[in-house]
Formats: sequence, C-alpha cells, structure tokens
Amino acid sequence: MAAEKIYKEVQDYYGKDLKKTEDLKTNACVTPRRPLPAFIREALKCVHEEISAKYYGCGLVVPECLEGCWILDLGSGSGRDCYMLSQLVGENGHITGVDMTEAQVEVAKKHIDYHMNKFGYKKPNVNFIHGYIEKLSEAGLKGESYNLVISNCVVNLSPDKGAVLHEAYQMLKEGGEMYFSDVYASCDLPEDIRKHRVLWGECLAGALWWKDLYKIAKEVGFQTPRLVTASRITLGNKELESIVGNCQFVSATFRLFKIPKDTTAQRCEVIYKGGITGHEKELEFDVNYRFKQGEIVNVDEETAAILQNSRFSAKFLIQPLEKKQPSQKGCHAGKQKQKIEDPFKFVEQMEAKGTTKTPSGCCGSKGCC
Repeated sequence: MAAEKIYKEVQDYYGKDLKKTEDLKTNACVTPRRPLPAFIREALKCVHEEISAKYYGCGLVVPECLEGCWILDLGSGSGRDCYMLSQLVGENGHITGVDMTEAQVEVAKKHIDYHMNKFGYKKPNVNFIHGYIEKLSEAGLKGESYNLVISNCVVNLSPDKGAVLHEAYQMLKEGGEMYFSDVYASCDLPEDIRKHRVLWGECLAGALWWKDLYKIAKEVGFQTPRLVTASRITLGNKELESIVGNCQFVSATFRLFKIPKDTTAQRCEVIYKGGITGHEKELEFDVNYRFKQGEIVNVDEETAAILQNSRFSAKFLIQPLEKKQPSQKGCHAGKQKQKIEDPFKFVEQMEAKGTTKTPSGCCGSKGCC
C-alpha cells in the first residue's frame, strides 16, 4: 500500500469508523484488566470521560522517574495518556501530543482547561499538535528537547517505521529514552495481510517483525532495545483469523535509550537507592533486570552506560567492578545470564510457568484500565 493511501485509511478509520472503544473489530487494541498502582489509578480517574471513551491504545505506557520530565507522545489520539502523564510529571514538566487524525486532536484540545483546573495548575503543561510522527520537525517540534518519547500502539500504523524511530531519536536529549508499547509479528508479514484495510486499522497489518526493530534501532543510533513486557494477541474474530493464518502477534513494550556516543562502557555493580514514585522498594527495569533497594546487582556494560547517562543516574550508586562496593545485604553480583530479547520467547516462558492468564487482547485479558 502506498504511504498516502495508508495515511488516509488510518485517519478515516480512527476519525470516522471508530466512535468509541467498543467499535474495535478485534482484541488487538484492548487494554488489560489488571491491577494498577494506586497513583496511576488515581491519575486515570481524573481524565475526562470523553477522552477515555475515544481511547484506542494498546498497553499502558507509564515509564518510571517522571517528575519534571518533558515528554513527547507520538500518536496521542484523544489525549488520554497525555492527561494522565501530565499529573505525573507535575506542573514543571510538560507533555506534547502529536497525532495525524485531526478529529482526535480536536477532542484532546477541547479539554485542556478542564484538566488544568482539575489538577490545580496555573498554566497548561500539555499541548497537542496535528502532524505526522514521521515528520516531527515539519510539525514545528525542536530537536533534542525531550527527556522521553512515548507511543502507545501507534508505530505499527506508520508505513515508515525507520522514519518514526529516526525522528524520535532526533527529538530526544542525550540520555533520553523512547518508551513504547506496540504490536509485533512473528514473521515478515505477507502482502495479503499488509493490504487489508481493517487489519491496518486494528494494528495488525502494519506490525513490525520483532527482529526488524533491533535492526532499525541500531541503524538510527539507539542502544539495543530492552524488552519490558509482552503478551500474546488473540483476534477474537473468525474472519480475520482466517486471513492472518499462522502469523502470530504479541503486544510488547520496549525501551530505547539515546546515550552519548563517546560513552566508555564497562561492567559495573549498581545499588538502587529507591524512592521512585510507585517503585520505592523495587524497580523492574526490563525482563532481564530487577533492582531491589539496597541490593548490589552486577550489570553489563550497556546497562551500566544507560543508568549512568539517563534520568536514572541519581537513583543509583554505580561503581566499576574493579572497585568493590561496601558489603550490602542481598548481594546479587554474579554470572551474567542470557538476556531475553525475543518477545515471543518471553511470552512462551511466562505461559509455561503459568504466570500469565489465557490472553484475549494485546496486553492480556480483555478489559479497560
């Protein structure tokens, strides 16, 4: 499908075909019904009901350590995530939402005053822009201005994933992060799937083969993608299931970091100091690293470089392995285990352990946060 045709059909799908969440034709863009931290539940309660009703995201995109951050939301839609995050960054932080569907942007803009009054902010800490996520500079955004770029089930809707990641990289400050939830395929999808209008709108036909994410991220300049979580997608639609055949899909959240190119990487011992809102005692950084407050953890070169050069640096004591840390309880310094990168492998391991329920949506059991 030509890029312009994809843009037009996606805009029509989200601006005309879908009026509310219940209009979705598969389970692919369904948010899980799962326990959420109290501070996130409270933030979501404050979002205007019209904003929530027009939410079509996949997963819940809430990075850690957000106070004072400047965040860019790619494909912000009706603005649900933006208004949730505007509470978490505080009045000194800022959220910019970008979306190519003008009808969605207008809904988001309509409720700025409502939310700022509800949060008690003297001036808005959110703004919304009508534009393409592949052309952020053309939309008037300034490079190297953001601590975080987030996206919630939107990159798959773009005909040029490389351009999206490149633009995100350009928007980030050094030490910044792209944290995003999206749909991934188990293979390079055949043309009959890629040309299907409904499958495009439902976030499946444009799904990236997960291995290509690693390739594109490296070409753009990001560090190796880090898998945060993943869950299997089932469509719940017999007609569309017959079209996708043996192709499998997962929803997965990855984090990509922009680290200074002159960084000298070396293995380190790190100790999480604690104190991040919602993660005071334990920080689950990705599927490979979990940091408990006060415990020594032996990390590889790339992880050490990320922790040293990102917004997380103030939350950790970091020391090269040659210089031993003082004795701390629960020392976890030891052999480096094999890292998990494949989201399908991760899902299979979780299912084998019985730690996941039988999923019916992109992020787990059908339901809305």
